[in-house]
Amino acid sequence: MLHTMSTSVEPVTDRSADEVNEEIRALWRRAGGTLSGEQREEYQRLVLEWAAAAPQPVPAA
Repeated sequence: MLHTMSTSVEPVTDRSADEVNEEIRALWRRAGGTLSGEQREEYQRLVLEWAAAAPQPVPAA
């Protein structure tokens, strides 16, 4: 059986989650609520960037 490894790299961002979120909102406004294939790819990239920039909760002790 052949297993494949993911070659994707987690995005590294210098922007805050708020800045990325604003870009996501602007993308949706420009798209008028329906994303094209290219816009969906941009949206996915932005969501990953937002997740990397968002503060991570600290587990309770």
